[in-house]
Amino acid sequence: MSIASVSIPETNQLITPQGTVTIEGPVSRDHLATLTMNVELRNFRNPARQKEALLIAAGQPEGLVYIARHQQEIIGYVLFHKPSEYTRWSRHPRLLELGAIEVSRSWQRLGIAKELLRQAFKNEMLEDYVVITTEFYWHWDLKGSGLDVFGYQRMLTRLFGSVGFKRRGTDDPDILEHPANMLMVRFGKRASKTHVKAFEDLTYRNSLVD
Repeated sequence: MSIASVSIPETNQLITPQGTVTIEGPVSRDHLATLTMNVELRNFRNPARQKEALLIAAGQPEGLVYIARHQQEIIGYVLFHKPSEYTRWSRHPRLLELGAIEVSRSWQRLGIAKELLRQAFKNEMLEDYVVITTEFYWHWDLKGSGLDVFGYQRMLTRLFGSVGFKRRGTDDPDILEHPANMLMVRFGKRASKTHVKAFEDLTYRNSLVD
């Protein structure tokens, strides 16, 4: 049984100067298939391929997708999934990765990203999990935001911090590749001490015995 199948989808309306935005999720593959992607959603890949990624995540047993839409167009999203089997985090028995969050450049600075996160973490199922996000500067919209790399890092720290994420040190080579990259974690209120310790043990690979 998937997380999404036992979660009750919720909808919220956000009134903005550019029109009413519907924040909803977790959304199904069928619902996603009826919507179009805003052409500016390309921080991670082109819009068509990003929609495919959302469809895949929505269909996974532990995948969750929340969207912000204006009428029938997706203008923002946040998705959760199990970590790749090729990463250290896949060793954890109760961990989800916040794989991406993005808002169309034309719809930024309207509180949409914060509302997407707030809506997602109203989902009680996430309180059973350790949730991480690995943030890499090469995915950040520095040009569109007008921020430098560390300004963008501070903005993300505040954004994720609004729903309980905290920065953590790690020897993950991808994180260490640039000083602006960061690992953040949120422990669900029902995450066990065993699962918290399992995460802590994974942050520094040298402490593991393979």
